[in-house]
Amino acid sequence: MSLLQAAQNHTLPGLEVGEDITALERLSDPHCAGALWQREVPANVMNWLAALDPKHLPSARVTLRPNAVAETVAQLCEMAGTPDCPERTWLEADINQLSETFATNMVADYIRLRLDVVTTNACRRWHIDSIFARLICTYRGTGTQVGNAVDGAEPTNARTTPTGAPLALRGSLWPEIPPANLRHRSPVIEGSGETRLLLVVDPVV
Repeated sequence: MSLLQAAQNHTLPGLEVGEDITALERLSDPHCAGALWQREVPANVMNWLAALDPKHLPSARVTLRPNAVAETVAQLCEMAGTPDCPERTWLEADINQLSETFATNMVADYIRLRLDVVTTNACRRWHIDSIFARLICTYRGTGTQVGNAVDGAEPTNARTTPTGAPLALRGSLWPEIPPANLRHRSPVIEGSGETRLLLVVDPVV
């Protein structure tokens, strides 16, 4: 069963799923705790990212205006030695589109942008972030896991978001948190040799 089918079958209360970028707008709906854009990244991009030496994956944490994302990400790729090719062009454009779209949806003049190259379990506990909202997109490796959990308990309906599918989540500073207890965590990958490339965008509000 796909994550889209699971959501349609109401096995993940609080998660809205759509098949275009407007799905991310649903985070503002009253009963929505998370919004997922169910999409497929072009196969050539996925294959290129999977084969790329991790040392050439862009990595940084910056606070900036949304209209500065395109230039900044291009510079980060240059600094990392990311090969200049159509796949890199797609990646840069996608990061820019997601960042600008999320900033617009959240009415944010600034965003905190992270590109993390992850080889550990990172945030392995089920949690809700202590922020207003967050967008997460795993470009390489296993996607973020989501489920309905209370007090860090293991959810019985946990799902792993598809690689390349952007996920927008409310944080604990959002004025209203739906009673769905939607939580997320990083996948367990330590010791597997897996390397993930993760985009995280937080609005500065």
